[in-house]
Amino acid sequence: MQTNLTLTTLFLYFFISTFSTSILAHDEAQTQDLVHSSCIHSRYPKLCLRTLSNYTGPTKSPLDIAQAALHISLAHAKRVSKYLRSSKSEAHGSNSSLSKRQQAGLSDCKEQIADSVDELGRSLEELQHLRPETFRLQMSNALTWVSAALTDGDTCLDGNVRADVKKRVSDVARVTSNALYLINRVGQSWNGKHKVKDSSRSKN
Repeated sequence: MQTNLTLTTLFLYFFISTFSTSILAHDEAQTQDLVHSSCIHSRYPKLCLRTLSNYTGPTKSPLDIAQAALHISLAHAKRVSKYLRSSKSEAHGSNSSLSKRQQAGLSDCKEQIADSVDELGRSLEELQHLRPETFRLQMSNALTWVSAALTDGDTCLDGNVRADVKKRVSDVARVTSNALYLINRVGQSWNGKHKVKDSSRSKN
């Protein structure tokens, strides 16, 4: 009797484990398919796939993916902003090799990337608190702020800044460009018939 019970328990354990693994594999495959279909027409598809594939948050819907792309863009912008703050301190030191024009360019770039961080944060906040009755306005706001962040980055690149700064800012611009595309994709897919979850309530 005890042997039969043990065999039954082992069978159930094996069945549940196999079933759970199958479900997880299916969900992961669906997520990867969605990421691929979302990224394939972005401006930098390989970068889009790589960054989103490494993202540890949810990516089960187009809105999830747009938010993930913004999280990635914001993280990049914050790192560059921190780098520029430390570079500015060094640039104004007594041992600085930068000309006054280069110092001014670096200072301007620092302010522009700080603005980008603020704008990307505002856009992410908007997407995280979407309401059905204000969906179009909120999406418009999100797109406007991400576009402004890109403009700030372009202004920095047009200034008299070092090559290492340009490379870092260009990296931010690429992931931000992808984020803009993915946000726009969410807005275009909404035709007035889709239900939008009121995320502002779920967070309270």
